[in-house]
Amino acid sequence: MLLAGAVQAQPAAGPGNIEKLKQFKVSGTDLNIPPVPQEGRNANAIRDNLKRVKLPPGFKIDLFAVVPDARHMAVAPSTNMLFVGTRKTMVWAVTDRNSDGVADEVKPFAPSLKFQNPNGVCWTKDGFLIVAEHNRVLNFPAAEFFYESPDVAVIEVVPQGGLIPVEEESFNHGARTCRVGPDGMLYVTLGQPFNVPPREKLDLYKKWGIGGIVRMNAFDGSKREVYATGIRNSVGQDFNPKDGTLWFTDNQTDGMGDDIPAGTISRITKAGQFFGYPWIKGKTRVTENGYDKDPLPKDIVAPQVLTEAHAADLGMVFYAGKQFPAKYQGGFFSAQHGSWNRTKPNGAQVLFTSLKPDGTADKTEVFASGWLDGDTGTFRGRPVDVAVMKDGSLLVSDDYAGALYRITYQP
Repeated sequence: MLLAGAVQAQPAAGPGNIEKLKQFKVSGTDLNIPPVPQEGRNANAIRDNLKRVKLPPGFKIDLFAVVPDARHMAVAPSTNMLFVGTRKTMVWAVTDRNSDGVADEVKPFAPSLKFQNPNGVCWTKDGFLIVAEHNRVLNFPAAEFFYESPDVAVIEVVPQGGLIPVEEESFNHGARTCRVGPDGMLYVTLGQPFNVPPREKLDLYKKWGIGGIVRMNAFDGSKREVYATGIRNSVGQDFNPKDGTLWFTDNQTDGMGDDIPAGTISRITKAGQFFGYPWIKGKTRVTENGYDKDPLPKDIVAPQVLTEAHAADLGMVFYAGKQFPAKYQGGFFSAQHGSWNRTKPNGAQVLFTSLKPDGTADKTEVFASGWLDGDTGTFRGRPVDVAVMKDGSLLVSDDYAGALYRITYQP
């Protein structure tokens, strides 16, 4: 059986390939792009694990695609396919060619380029694909229709080394997420690389928006500004289509105990808001580097949702579909990746949060669970992101099992 890893055995992408693609020139990369096998022992084992997943009555979960290292997702606006980022060097193109609710083909996108942690993928209003890497942002004008070739037209929104200072690059908290807002601007989350940032870094990080969210022109990176600060490491964001507010998840400080501080999901109502980090996380004062000895800064925006500590809240999406019952329409789903440093593991589930008439959070409940084996404490999957398909079904990505799941509702 062909192993999924064999897909990556392509000729190495040269550093100059992006210059060739910007000029619509051929890179010389092999035109034959091997797909990821979608059937066999691995796919069957993943399906067996899904039998453990618990959902509300009427809902069903199935394997949509085998996608190695699957992280954040961007559902294509016009065709029955999507793009999936990873924390490695691959962006995947996932296609359901016969529209049966199961992917037929998964293969690398733009393999003539060398990506570096291309976790974040999202769309502009006119269907241009954005890929947010650790320290670069690319824009692909025709990705949805020309992804069959290894060579794809590309725009450098932010060149390599321009998103954050190169000396601040870190293996820690380097996964970016992106969204294009109602204003047409590109919003990118920038996690700060420390558990708790040193005081001497605060001014630099505030200037660049590290430990915050920045926004910029989605095509040339101009008009860049720091949109929000006081965030530890956000790896999930989405705009509420009803009022245009931006919501984001945030991961909490490690090493303070099993049950503190809480994870948070927050709402941004205007530019320049400050969310309290590193002085406070949720309702807990941060003790490392003596921040708890300082008076709290003024004008801290409190989170909308407090979640269980260390469950690692990641991707989120507002549900604008029609397939699910009215209860879910207008609220948002969010994915918990699961803990790594808790005495008793937690997380590895999908939450749903309803909203009040004024647009603030109402109730948060578990929507899908079962990837964490309660008897053994073993993770059988680790949800990363959630995305709504055009038919109203919900996709869940899992970078541990290397898969996308599709949740449907049938009364």
